Amino acid sequence: MIKAQNRMLVEMACSIVKKTKASGVLLYGDLIQDYDSLFKIRQEKKVEMILAIKDEGFYQEATAYFDRVLRLPDIPLGRINQIKMAILQALSEGMVKKGEKWICLSGMPQSKLLDNLLILDFGKEFEILSSADLPIISEIVRPEVFEAVLKLALEISTEGKEGRKPVGTIFVLGRHEEVLKFSHPMVINPFQGYPEEERNILDQRLKETVKEFSSIDGAFILREDGVILAAGRHLDASGEHIEIPLGLGSRHRAAAGITSLTDALAIVVSEETGGIRIFHHGKIFMEIEKEE
Repeated sequence: MIKAQNRMLVEMACSIVKKTKASGVLLYGDLIQDYDSLFKIRQEKKVEMILAIKDEGFYQEATAYFDRVLRLPDIPLGRINQIKMAILQALSEGMVKKGEKWICLSGMPQSKLLDNLLILDFGKEFEILSSADLPIISEIVRPEVFEAVLKLALEISTEGKEGRKPVGTIFVLGRHEEVLKFSHPMVINPFQGYPEEERNILDQRLKETVKEFSSIDGAFILREDGVILAAGRHLDASGEHIEIPLGLGSRHRAAAGITSLTDALAIVVSEETGGIRIFHHGKIFMEIEKEE
């Protein structure tokens, strides 16, 4: 049975969808748990829904009722970061598009209550997305590759290297031929000489290796299918002509520079704050601050 507050907010969100002609409701599904009742609300209100869920059991249960369910990384996420992660994954899988409006619901996992409602208009400047220039992620990199790297970046941000101090790094995704042309090795490439199937970011066995190499200066370069081509790569595009927010350092400027020249995506983990910023066309289009 859905808690009264959760039912009220879901029904309110459905009403707002109708009144604003939005595309649907995007909600943090771990707080619902009764997906049969939620599905009945969806049928009654005739509103599209996207669920974002961390818990594996809840995820499996929800997929029996809903065809659009996102699996969030199993790390602590506050209200806003829940929405940001869901938006990024929905964008990467083509579930939401520029020009659409979605009503987003989130809340704190400890309370099991939805308590936050946001109306998000994709393609306009607002707090959640830092730029109106939204990339079509699937045209640059396979969605599952983008999501795997994003989740890994979140783990690096949260854990640091072997649980020690924060680690900063850059992942450059897609457009690899151009990226390699505008970069050069700073160290011997630790992935050189290995078969491609042994250096694909989609292989869970590679995760700890990537975390270990994240302390190397320079960037990881990934092909659109997830194969890691190099680590420790210096990005030659300086980005000096590009404006980035005050307080951001050389990694962010390098990410802005390479994405302005190549149409690649870059995911940067800040060594100072643990925050994550995603670049495209020389601009930040999403920031995820580290949870305290």
